[in-house]
Amino acid sequence: MVDRCNAVGVRIYADIVINHMCGGGGTGTGTAGTYFDANTEDFPAVPYSAADFNDGNCYTSSGNIENYGDANQVRNCRLVSLLDLNQGKDYVRGKIIDFMNDLTSLGIAGFRVDACKHMWPNDLEVIFGSLNDLPTSKGFSGGSRPFIYQEVIDQGGESITASEYLSFGRVTEFKYGINLYNNKDKPQYLSYFGESWGMMPDGSALVFLNNHDNQRSHGGGGNVITFEDPYNLKIFTAFMMAWPYGVPRVMSSYYFRYKN
Repeated sequence: MVDRCNAVGVRIYADIVINHMCGGGGTGTGTAGTYFDANTEDFPAVPYSAADFNDGNCYTSSGNIENYGDANQVRNCRLVSLLDLNQGKDYVRGKIIDFMNDLTSLGIAGFRVDACKHMWPNDLEVIFGSLNDLPTSKGFSGGSRPFIYQEVIDQGGESITASEYLSFGRVTEFKYGINLYNNKDKPQYLSYFGESWGMMPDGSALVFLNNHDNQRSHGGGGNVITFEDPYNLKIFTAFMMAWPYGVPRVMSSYYFRYKN
């Protein structure tokens, strides 16, 4: 599939989760047929063991993030009980780098990296900087680097900011869709839309009207334009594609009914 897409100039990026493995507790078999034991943090197919997780670096009583104003908790403790990998270890980094290099060897052009604010920026900089160039055998120009954008939810008011991640990849600009929603009836105010609105620099932003989280009031929430407002969704999708700020991402969603 990837080869066929690359042959006609359609590039594929992978959505990867490298912050954690799974929820705490229980055993089972993954979708690829590999066994895991979350009780003992044993993932023999990688392999990862309890020594590869951040438990010893988290000092909350629950082991989970309890205070988003504490950057150490956000990056070293578990996000809703998800077993938190320690990317500060060379071994853990090496396994992540191998995984990403394996995908690019198949012709993947880049990555959306999930939950980046839950990982230390310096660790991510090492990981991304250690990746192989994209392979010329898959149609990429020599010296081409994987396109990386990082999910960092930053709407202000927390200890971690998106600006900490700008130097080694693009970053999701969550304020973009919220700002458009708040001004959807006042398009005359959009003539300087972008950095002057307090958003990140143009060359660092990955922009979108909504995503899988905030269209369901998750992932930082906020009012966003979704399929439930088809007129404005069309208008502002066109605006996003034409307006010279950031790299746009179009969200295509099926109908759903939100339930608490």
